[in-house]
Amino acid sequence: MQVGLLGKANVGKSTFFAASTESDVATGNYPFTTISPNVGVSHVRVVCACRHFGIEHSTNTCNNGIRLVPIKLIDVAGLVPGAHTGKGLGNQFLDDARQASILVHVVDVAGSTDIQGQPVPPGTHDPAEDVKFIQEEFDMWFLNIIKREWDKLCREVNQKRVKVAEGITNRFTGLGVRQNDVQSTLQELNLISKAPKDWSDDEIYGMVRHLRRITKPILVAANKADLADDPNILGESVPCSAETELILRRAAKAGIISYTPGDSSFEYTTSEISVPQQKALNIVKSVLNKLGSTGIQRVLNSAVFDRMSLITAYPVEDETRLTNKDGVVLPDVLLLPRGSSAKDLAYMVHTDIGESFLYGIDCKTHQRIGAEHIIQDGDVIKIVSAGAKN
Repeated sequence: MQVGLLGKANVGKSTFFAASTESDVATGNYPFTTISPNVGVSHVRVVCACRHFGIEHSTNTCNNGIRLVPIKLIDVAGLVPGAHTGKGLGNQFLDDARQASILVHVVDVAGSTDIQGQPVPPGTHDPAEDVKFIQEEFDMWFLNIIKREWDKLCREVNQKRVKVAEGITNRFTGLGVRQNDVQSTLQELNLISKAPKDWSDDEIYGMVRHLRRITKPILVAANKADLADDPNILGESVPCSAETELILRRAAKAGIISYTPGDSSFEYTTSEISVPQQKALNIVKSVLNKLGSTGIQRVLNSAVFDRMSLITAYPVEDETRLTNKDGVVLPDVLLLPRGSSAKDLAYMVHTDIGESFLYGIDCKTHQRIGAEHIIQDGDVIKIVSAGAKN
């Protein structure tokens, strides 16, 4: 699972990355601080299956029944208007962004950076312009890809060498566009029976815009929400404060506080706190009171579970002890698309296990399940394969 972080300069994108991955990255108040993609491991937060079974186990990713599931986070190089024409780091940006399954657009909801990413007085820039421009950049990127070979596509369809959906899919190789995505787009826009040579420019643009929204969904992270008069001004967005999350992560790492990402509060673990540290943590408390949490975990969870519709499953080798062969309780948790089958899960564990799949055991119900059994969120499954039996 790869999540891409997008955004113009100085909106806190790299701070978001540093806070959620606990990585050291360059941050600065000037354009193109990030000139190449930073890649790190972040986590989504779920309730661990250990709570269902009433057992206790201690791992690096489970604390009191709160499980942190790893995902890959890509902090993509800075973006400016006109990136699809090559301006700024546009070509590199778009090439890096194609790796992501979903895009998180970090926006300065406080309006303290202009459209070019230069600092301005808070509230003097409309953050809605940033949301609009980045969506348009991606739409134009998709449009340019298809327009380059539009005449060739029309000839291929006219000569019956390919069907329309297949021809369009071929043009987006490498972007994760599937033929059923194109097919559903054409049906929804009533273009399925219309020859491409007869499409208007508006119909072509409408098609690529719809296709981009399906295959490269964008979630808006309304950063600097603690500084905004109305942190919900952007509507369907998640208010957050990356700077606050970074302070909490560093304080926890230093042993000053106890904090789990996504918590609405923290606890002091020492009385030896300097005046500057106390002042910073007092500010953190006020942000948490305003927002309920830093919002960073909500952004990641919303991207993975709400927008991508993924669920969790726990593969184990011992259905009674819920362990792997080394005796580790609930050692792994996998993210998979909602609607996945038991056999799909087996393939995720290992190709050989998927190919030799015999049956599974639902550890919660102790029932045997077949290859087509649909996995539910939080299921704990023992997979039995021909190789395992031998």
